[in-house]
Amino acid sequence: MSKDIAVKVTNVTKSFIVPHERHNSLKQTVFNLLSPRRFTTFEALKDINFEVKQGEFYGIIGRNGSGKSTLLKILAQIYQPSKGEVVVEGRLSPFIELGVGFNMELTGRENVYLNGIILGLTRPEIDTLFDDIVQFAELEEFIDQKLKNYSSGMQVRLAFSIAIRAHRGILLIDEVLAVGDSAFQKKCFQSFYDLKKNGNTIIFVTHDMSAVKRFCDRVLIIDKGKQITITDPDEAERLYNQLNVKKGEQELKETIQNKRWGSRDVEVTKVEITNHKGEKNKPLATSKPATITIFLKSTLIKKTDLLAGLAFFNQAGVRIGGPNSRGTRITSDDKSVSLHIDELSLAAGDYDLTAGIFDEKTGTELDVRDRGFRFTVLGEDPIFGVTKLFGTWHTTQK
Repeated sequence: MSKDIAVKVTNVTKSFIVPHERHNSLKQTVFNLLSPRRFTTFEALKDINFEVKQGEFYGIIGRNGSGKSTLLKILAQIYQPSKGEVVVEGRLSPFIELGVGFNMELTGRENVYLNGIILGLTRPEIDTLFDDIVQFAELEEFIDQKLKNYSSGMQVRLAFSIAIRAHRGILLIDEVLAVGDSAFQKKCFQSFYDLKKNGNTIIFVTHDMSAVKRFCDRVLIIDKGKQITITDPDEAERLYNQLNVKKGEQELKETIQNKRWGSRDVEVTKVEITNHKGEKNKPLATSKPATITIFLKSTLIKKTDLLAGLAFFNQAGVRIGGPNSRGTRITSDDKSVSLHIDELSLAAGDYDLTAGIFDEKTGTELDVRDRGFRFTVLGEDPIFGVTKLFGTWHTTQK
């Protein structure tokens, strides 16, 4: 295997034997001793092939039941593949479930050492990392209490801190961002930035497309145990959304009704977000220009004046702002309308965007796509809160 390859997966297949009947009592077991048991072979993964480069942030995505976690457990050597081969260059640190290996009767301090040893560290190595682990978890006052007295949030912080600070080599992460409060998730994101910046190799299983777009270099998509493709994060998001559209008809109708409404005489066909570098649908930057373009399709025969509107929401669901095009003439003959922002005042984070088009005279909703678009803002410009407020400071001596 080439030295620039950290993980190589070749033709990996994983099958499980599932019995047709279950004997839940001694009586059932005795009476069925002479009956042949029937089994079905369930193929959780079939012919998976990919390579992860050294220093790459590699995403694995798929719907529930697609085989993502099975694949991660094979990489972590919890499962052995039924067929195929996995080759890992270096030490691999799995972080598949928060708190695996914790002992509730031991103190936080003792669990740090226990988990560190599970991850393959020596006691002197854990001694060196200990203060940093506890400080990151913000548990200095509680580290000598038994873990059974910790809240679930405290356990999460300790588990994540151990995994991130104590890992060596290749880090496997499975959906850790789905837990914890917003402050904890922000720490997770910052840790990911640091790991990526320092050239760590990370394999990340998630449903969070904003995290995929923010961190991943390449993405493997699997569905029903089969490999769909390996692609870039933007294309991965598009394909993942297509997979999720394949739901039950009623569920799909309810989703559409909840997310989109209006007469559709004029449609919002897509929204394109351009950053200060001219890159489309890539992360935006705090304090830099940005352009949001709404593309339109009209079936109106008579030319009609329109009003375009946008609404920005953070991940807590708080509406940050809602600019509209009042004062700028837009008609149903126009193919697109753009809002240019001279200086984006949003703090770093993920945002949902609502785009709507209205009949300006009557106020009729023609097409409203409620939080149908998502974008990421990056930047080191410190903003305390969700947005920057502009103004001028003055002093007085009287």
